[in-house]
Amino acid sequence: MANIKKGDLVQVISGPSQARGGDRGKQGKVIEVLVDQDRVVVEGVNYVTKHVKVGQTQRGSKTGGLETHEAPIHVSNVALVDPETKKPTRVGFREEKVTKDGRTKTVRVRYAKKSGKDL
Repeated sequence: MANIKKGDLVQVISGPSQARGGDRGKQGKVIEVLVDQDRVVVEGVNYVTKHVKVGQTQRGSKTGGLETHEAPIHVSNVALVDPETKKPTRVGFREEKVTKDGRTKTVRVRYAKKSGKDL
């Protein structure tokens, strides 16, 4: 089970501070998780400008030019935000027994280490 999943609220914990034009301290929702590269794409963080070749659509409108979008950031540079304190926290796992339809099943649950709340 992964520490960070799509839809989680995370905070950037490394890099230049916002006063120096960086993203440290910013919080955002995870848009995409790139498991093979150990990277995540976070909403509103790590904006890059991409030059796209100018073209034309079927209707005749112009496409391309300069586009800005979020670039991936390494998973070690972000921390999950605790739902109770709204501050970064580490993630823990615990196994809980769940009884459903008379059957007992063991389920792994993610929890915030600072507050102990389930994620």
